[in-house]
Amino acid sequence: MREKFIDRKFSVASSAIIVTANDILSEYEAQGLVLTLRQLYYQFVARGLIPNKQSEYKRLGSIINDARLAGLIDWNMMEDRTRTLRTISSWDSPASIVEVVAKQYQEDLWASQAYRPEVWIEKDALVGVIERACRELRVEFFACRGYSSQSAQYEAGHRFRRYIEAGQTPVVFHFGDHDPSGIDMTRDNADRLSMFAIEEVDVRRLALTFEQVEQYSPPPNPAKESDSRHEAYAAKYGNESWELDALEPTVIDNLIRTNVESLIDRKKWKAAQRSEKENRDKLVLVSNKWDDVAEFVSE
Repeated sequence: MREKFIDRKFSVASSAIIVTANDILSEYEAQGLVLTLRQLYYQFVARGLIPNKQSEYKRLGSIINDARLAGLIDWNMMEDRTRTLRTISSWDSPASIVEVVAKQYQEDLWASQAYRPEVWIEKDALVGVIERACRELRVEFFACRGYSSQSAQYEAGHRFRRYIEAGQTPVVFHFGDHDPSGIDMTRDNADRLSMFAIEEVDVRRLALTFEQVEQYSPPPNPAKESDSRHEAYAAKYGNESWELDALEPTVIDNLIRTNVESLIDRKKWKAAQRSEKENRDKLVLVSNKWDDVAEFVSE
C-alpha cells in the first residue's frame, strides 16, 4: 500500500534510486520476501549502484524514508524486524476461538524423527529471512543477537538434553557474519551447548562461510581491528569481513530447506502429518457444530 503524507520533490539522482528500489523490492515481493533497509542497501551495493560506505547507507535510508512518506514506495514492501508490537489476543465468542484453533492446530512432526534441528541466526533483524522456511519445516528458530546469553545457552542445553534422553540427535544450524567474532560464535555455541547438554551437540555453520564469499561475492567491509580475535582472523582470511545481510535471502532460505530436509525420515513424517490432519478435522467439526456442542455442555 502506498500512502502519501508529505509533498516532496526529488532530484533526478534520487528519483532514479527510488525507481531502482521499487524494482528490487518488487522482485523480492514476488518471491514472498520483504526486505529490511539494510538488505535493500546491500542489493544496491552488490549491483554496483552505490559504493559500500556508511555515508551511502545513510543517504539511501534518507531517500527511502522520504519516498515512503511521499507515497512513492509501498509501506508493506519493507519492514523493521527489531521493533514489533506485542498484541493481546481476543475473540468474539467461544466459537470463534475454536475456529482459530482448528486452523492453527499443529502437532510435533519431529517427535518421531531421529534428529531434532534448530536454526540459530546471529541477528534479530534477519529473523524474517529464515522464518518462512522454518515454519514450513516446523523447525524452531532463535536470534542469538551476537554471542548468546548464558541463560539462553543453559535453557537450550537442557532442551537438547531432553531430546538426547528421548533418543534424538539435536542439530543446530548456525548463521552469522563472516568477521572475527561472527566466526567464533559458531565455536562458542558448540562449546557452551555441549557443556550444558552434558554431551556434544552438533552445531553446523551454514553461512556465512568463506566458500560462499568466494561464490557470491558479497560486498566487503574492513574487519574490526579492535576485535580481540582480529589477528587470528586476518591471518586466515585477510583484513576484509562480510555481513550475513549481504547474502541473498533466497540463498539463506535454500540452505535451510536443503539441510533440514536431509534429516527428515519421509515415511515417519507423512504418518505424523496424517495423524495431525485427522485431529485437525475433528476440531473443524467441533467448530462447525459449535451450537450443538455448547447446548450439550450446558445440559
